[in-house]
Amino acid sequence: MIRLQTFIIAFAMLFTGLASYAQQTDSAYIRENFTKIERNIPMRDGVKLFTAIYIPKEKNQKYPFLLNRTPYTVSPYGEGNYKTSLGPSPGLLKEGFIFVYQDVRGKWMSEGEFVDVRPHVKNKKGKKDIDESSDTYDTIDWLLKNVKPNNGKVGIYGISYPGFYSTTSLPEAHPALKAVSPQAPVTDWFIGDDFHHNGAFFLADAFNFYSTFGVPRPKPITPDKGPKAFQHPIKDNYRFFMDLGTVKNANKKYFGDSIKFWNDLMAHGNYDEFWKARNITPHLRQVKPAVLVVGGFFDAEDTYGALKTYKSIEEQNPAATNNLVMGPWFHGGWVRSTGEQFGHMEFGQPTSTWYQQHVEHPFFMHHLKGAPDLKLAEATIFVTGSNEWKSFDTWPPKDTESKTLYFHADGKLSFTKPTVTTSFDEYVSDPHAPVPYQAGVQPQRTREYMIDDQRFAARRPDVKVYQSDILTEDITLTGNLTANLLVSTTGTDADYVVKLIDVYPEDALAPKNSPDVVMGGYQMLLRGEIMRGKFRNSFEKPEPFVPGAVTTVKYALPDVAHTFKKGHRIMVQVQNSWFPLADRNPQKFMDIYTAEDKDFQKATHRIYHDADNASGLNVTILKP
Repeated sequence: MIRLQTFIIAFAMLFTGLASYAQQTDSAYIRENFTKIERNIPMRDGVKLFTAIYIPKEKNQKYPFLLNRTPYTVSPYGEGNYKTSLGPSPGLLKEGFIFVYQDVRGKWMSEGEFVDVRPHVKNKKGKKDIDESSDTYDTIDWLLKNVKPNNGKVGIYGISYPGFYSTTSLPEAHPALKAVSPQAPVTDWFIGDDFHHNGAFFLADAFNFYSTFGVPRPKPITPDKGPKAFQHPIKDNYRFFMDLGTVKNANKKYFGDSIKFWNDLMAHGNYDEFWKARNITPHLRQVKPAVLVVGGFFDAEDTYGALKTYKSIEEQNPAATNNLVMGPWFHGGWVRSTGEQFGHMEFGQPTSTWYQQHVEHPFFMHHLKGAPDLKLAEATIFVTGSNEWKSFDTWPPKDTESKTLYFHADGKLSFTKPTVTTSFDEYVSDPHAPVPYQAGVQPQRTREYMIDDQRFAARRPDVKVYQSDILTEDITLTGNLTANLLVSTTGTDADYVVKLIDVYPEDALAPKNSPDVVMGGYQMLLRGEIMRGKFRNSFEKPEPFVPGAVTTVKYALPDVAHTFKKGHRIMVQVQNSWFPLADRNPQKFMDIYTAEDKDFQKATHRIYHDADNASGLNVTILKP
């Protein structure tokens, strides 16, 4: 989902970190110190999973396993071909582990049928009842019995889709599994991760991903013989998806009905049993391994997944060892960069290196090798703006004050509730000219859009802007954000996008890495989220809007940790399209996946900000 030369390489880097900045380790060391073996490990139903195992040559001690299960290949294949890096971060390579990489069921060189975010089988009755939890259990059991010398302990880690496989190891976990780190884990593909946000279809990501990842694999195969990257005929992603027309044209123009999960996406437009079965969080009960959940506040794919996984474990297992780390990172940035900067944001320190050395390394060393317990904080959070790591006893923090940033006439924003009797902003939204998610022209969806300048959007008449006065003191927001909109529309459906923005002062200096950027008045996106309006009351049972009726649209945005510095302003923008990040809403109550061109219509929207209908953004302010 990032701009790279080929799409398959993009996802290998994006989701597995096979070629990350922080893991540029000379393969000579691995060859000299590890023996690589490849095995087809049998599962309880007889299906065999291809597994690459790197065993330390030094036999004077017993080693724990560090396991990574992935749908993105354990490449390179062949016992004479070695990876150039091993483990979740460089520091663990020389500490003494048996590193294990496995192609999940139905992917690459493993047997069986691949199922996206395979549903968990709660009450298994026989050997045919398999899921990712059972495959993990069977893999661990085989490793303990067949790979020596091991110390009887296993750790699992993974980013994004491999993060999902890490999470699925927790239900009915093998007794030898002692430490699990789901990192940016895929968690719920309808509510907040990757391909839907609050029911709104994330068109660009879903199309680009499944155009390659979703190509059928009839038999075990290596990447050199696998699907090739989809070549976009138009190198401007806004124009490409406008040219596509309605979503249902994807099969007609490009897929030819061959991408199974794309067809599943089109067939399940509501939060039905198909999606509920693919939500792992209800099964995160009786968790026994220690858990370290890791995520990035600027992760375009799975910010929701990290926060939801941590909170679900916490709610259902109050006594479990369950720690959270959230940093100022893009997807996998805690491994794939030093973490000193992202886009035009500079953090003043190598946040990724700090995390690896002070959190991840001691976590695995303690639970797998008996190193001293450094007693990690419940939540280790990097607060941008003030650019500092903070430790909290809970997440969200308790020592906060809940307030509302209210919208007012003339684009004002304040903590004071409006008192006027009638006040609203009115404008027209046209799905034939949707608001872009980012300025400029991009061939693919970028990761930097998460923190990019929003001045391009503020200039559009179909984007409403509310801005505070210049701040006279620092304000730090931590934890929950909730959009609370009082709106009306002349249509029967609508999307609502709410964006929280840090506006820089006019004398702000350009960052060192981008000296030509005009930072005076820069509108840095901190958090943006969309809600498909028909799901405002229920994801299972969508409801039309009553044209002209004042209606509440209330929904959560992912958590935030940011200090608005003295001299800055706080801004909130509201709009009804975010293209082609999200597909276009025809502004007509219907199954959007069956929409024709004629169904897309203009609508007049109102955002109310008066005493009885006070729209705003609910925030939590960290007390000094």
